[in-house]
Amino acid sequence: MLRRLDLGWFVRPGSETGDGRPRVEPALAYLVEHGGELMLFDTGIGAADPETDAHYRPRRRPLSAALRAAGVDAADIRLVVNCHLHFDHVGGNPLFAGTPILAQAAELALARGDTGHTPEHLLDFAGARYEELSGEAEVRPGLWVVPTPGHTAGHQSLVVREPDGTVILAGQTHATASHFAAARLAQTAAAEREAAGSSAEPPDPQAPPLPAPDDGWPARLLEFDPRRVLFAHDASVWEPV
Repeated sequence: MLRRLDLGWFVRPGSETGDGRPRVEPALAYLVEHGGELMLFDTGIGAADPETDAHYRPRRRPLSAALRAAGVDAADIRLVVNCHLHFDHVGGNPLFAGTPILAQAAELALARGDTGHTPEHLLDFAGARYEELSGEAEVRPGLWVVPTPGHTAGHQSLVVREPDGTVILAGQTHATASHFAAARLAQTAAAEREAAGSSAEPPDPQAPPLPAPDDGWPARLLEFDPRRVLFAHDASVWEPV
């Protein structure tokens, strides 16, 4: 079972969107039941400082309310995985004192070494129990954490094998499902160009070059043959053609 949780929204300013226009983005988390355990991927928008709130203008939906609507309680959660440790992904973490929280060692080092990365009360709260990962790991049978650096050095995604296919919770690997689709297609185009080698027709010198494919991990995610890929700030879903 996999259920998406709506934990509010925020306004990403034009300086961060790439096209100069502000964009309202959802804050999405995912409730996963796997192997008889309930787990969470991300926990919503946390309280930051007045400057951050003024910058992003967040509207928060409490995680506890979202869980109740799903028929569960915070005490039922056995594992938390954060794609990364920015305030809009770890807001509900303090509800899980004593519960294992999986994070890449690189992300924890970044969060603890940069005072602007994660508010302290959302990071090392009383009872915080991090399990540090250094790379890819099958943390449960049929459940993988895969490093997907880019947005942050320690960003990670969660791969869930389900009876009807594999679902990838990609977090903030890409801003939208469309951006992920473009990156996947760039990977395919580069592979086809390489396979064609010298037999390929010379490219038109006036034609735009192929975009550089992302560094390794999109291909790794696609090796899991996902049925769906879901994101932290986009309600759209990527599916294979």
